[in-house]
Amino acid sequence: MGTSSQSDLKTVLRIDFPNGERIGRGKMQLLEHIRSTGSISAAGRAMNMSYRRAWLLVSAMNGMFSLPVVDLQRGGKQGGGAVVTGFGEELLSRFRAMEEKIETAVADDLGWLDANRAKQATGDQ
Repeated sequence: MGTSSQSDLKTVLRIDFPNGERIGRGKMQLLEHIRSTGSISAAGRAMNMSYRRAWLLVSAMNGMFSLPVVDLQRGGKQGGGAVVTGFGEELLSRFRAMEEKIETAVADDLGWLDANRAKQATGDQ
């Protein structure tokens, strides 16, 4: 989610599914990189992760929903590629909207927490 406008405290959205799967900012960031690069490999590199790890995360997301999140294109002259599907775009959009709603809902409380932190917790001496 990012930094609150009132402090440097952060909220983080993660959604845990009953079967142990989950989605959070890392998978959403991976989708954003796939969208911008058209490649799982390049998206993984942008996040300092191996192609295998990125591919496993994409595979997990594709298995979590009734529609695919990412479509994979096999090799060929240009090599393979990946594209975030319409459903994946909607997932990403809704996730980012949920993050904004949470940030807005807890902004005052984060400000209060920040104002009441111990000096060493803020880095001040």
